[in-house]
Amino acid sequence: MVRLRVLDILEEQHHTKYWLFKQMEMSYQNFSKLINNETRSIRYENIEKLSRILDCPVGDLFETVNSPEEEDT
Repeated sequence: MVRLRVLDILEEQHHTKYWLFKQMEMSYQNFSKLINNETRSIRYENIEKLSRILDCPVGDLFETVNSPEEEDT
């Protein structure tokens, strides 16, 4: 399973979720789902925005983790 590392990056950069929310210019509901990994898809434009705002390569925004199904086996 792939997950966004946005909260980790914010912590590393000493920024708040509120700071990023203001930069992203999107609804809070969509923003919250995005950063909490509660969405099934992400628009390319949002990935690009995150990369630019957080000043990191797109690949750094993601990490692969075990899904709950994989941990049960």
